[in-house]
Amino acid sequence: MQIHDISMLIEPDMMVYKDASVKKPVFDVIGDHKTGVAHETNLTLNIHTGTHIDMPLHMIKDGKTLDTFDIRRMITPCKVFDLTYLENNVITADDIKDLSIQKDDFILFKTRNSFYDKTQGFDYEFVYLDESGARLLKTLEINGVGIDTLGIERAQSNHMTHISLLEDDIIILEGLELKDIREGQYELIALPIKIKGVEGSFVRAVLIEK
Repeated sequence: MQIHDISMLIEPDMMVYKDASVKKPVFDVIGDHKTGVAHETNLTLNIHTGTHIDMPLHMIKDGKTLDTFDIRRMITPCKVFDLTYLENNVITADDIKDLSIQKDDFILFKTRNSFYDKTQGFDYEFVYLDESGARLLKTLEINGVGIDTLGIERAQSNHMTHISLLEDDIIILEGLELKDIREGQYELIALPIKIKGVEGSFVRAVLIEK
């Protein structure tokens, strides 16, 4: 059995969505061994930092929140699809209609995003899933979908990729590190922190290869 960590490292200078300074993690050490005080750190962290899941409340008024979430949905068989061959920076319904996707599947899309150098800052031209692709996944009644960038959509009016998925309670998992992951079937574990009333959570995501 091999375990692949597919989570982003949380650090002060990490890549965040659109390079927004307010989304950068802030580490504040409040203890110091030199003064006889235990080393302790306060961490200010946006819920959508690094590898994270979105709940319906993120885009839908009065949508479900994290504390209503059944974490068993994030301990699940998973299919990774390699879409690095796509020439355009968008995943459409036509691009995925022939993939082996069944009801209740949890699927991850590996794209050229996985090979982007994050030290260069946010990639405004990242590969994303458009509304047509989201609506196809919705008709297939999947459990969840993940992608190797900080957002599953970009430059779309009214956030219809998010809404199409979230209104049917399809999990969105963003910020995955899939560079070294081969296409195939795995066991996914990506447990969120247990927080009341919020629209998502950062996760530690791993793939188990048997």
